[in-house]
Amino acid sequence: MLDYLVVGLGLGGVSFSETLLKNKKTFHVISDDSQVSSKVAGGMYNPVILKRFTLAWNADKQLKVALPFYKNLEEKLETKLDCKIPILRKFASIEEQNMWFEAADKPVLEQFLSTEVRKNKNPEIDAPFGFGEVLNTGRIDTSLLLERYTAFLLKQQLLTIESLNFDELKVSEDYVQYKSIKAKQIVFAEGYGLKQNPFFNYLPLNGTKGELLRIKSTDFKEKNIIKSGVFTVPLGNDEYLVGATYKWKDKTNTPTNEAREELEQKLKTFLKCPFRVVKHVAGIRPTVADRRPLLGRHPIQVNVYVLNGFGSRGVIIGPTASEQLYNFIEYKKQLPAEVDISRFTKKYFKS
Repeated sequence: MLDYLVVGLGLGGVSFSETLLKNKKTFHVISDDSQVSSKVAGGMYNPVILKRFTLAWNADKQLKVALPFYKNLEEKLETKLDCKIPILRKFASIEEQNMWFEAADKPVLEQFLSTEVRKNKNPEIDAPFGFGEVLNTGRIDTSLLLERYTAFLLKQQLLTIESLNFDELKVSEDYVQYKSIKAKQIVFAEGYGLKQNPFFNYLPLNGTKGELLRIKSTDFKEKNIIKSGVFTVPLGNDEYLVGATYKWKDKTNTPTNEAREELEQKLKTFLKCPFRVVKHVAGIRPTVADRRPLLGRHPIQVNVYVLNGFGSRGVIIGPTASEQLYNFIEYKKQLPAEVDISRFTKKYFKS
């Protein structure tokens, strides 16, 4: 009998699988390609909410866990995943510069916000008031990470690529069984696919559609991530990611002309040079009503757990959330109340 059956292999599934390997637990992963948000994500790790110049929820603590986590993965997979790139926030006015300096004086933000205004040296960017630089930032190549981690698990015979059929999943007090796989616990890390999960579909996972463009511009010549309405993320070979949109009604992974036009228009507000779109992708982020992750045990089934709800910050949140859930399962260490799904238990018994 295995220790764990893990369902899903996005950022949550990878993080939890790594936590299990680190703790020498036996496990098997079942996943399909139905949820693509981790694959198409921009992958930035940025601890600051750049609209308000505030620290994202617990981002300082989460980064201390996440960065060593990805460094270890780079060594294991023999693949460069972490590209450390400064983020430059374009200032729209002198007032915004002053707001930035006020924020940089706060103890919780001083390690992340440079106190120098970066003058614009790129003739293809319209930025008369310069930029504020966010420190300790970068990008994880999530698409490459998932590709290499999938290959790693397949080589170890730890992954089955298929959609889990709930009719074939048997849950008893002492174990769970799926076809020939028997395990003590099951952890669902399915992203937005959780909406179709009969154990956890009562949870308020809203899902937010995000779309990204991949553009090519030989004149842009920018090595930093630029934030001004949209992000532009350098990928090399004169290509850049541009994103992202936030839509709440459309729950498909199909790119839309409306989003493409929105992204292109926002890009043209500061980018002067020509560009062409070479790729357009979309995915549904697993967002939650109260903007906090979903971790914990099913209200009735004692060996059924969930790891979900990372929203747009899965790169930063995943490693910490996986450790928290593992410690909860193995050592009965209480989960922080703000992430524990017990906050929605009333919804389960009403559903």
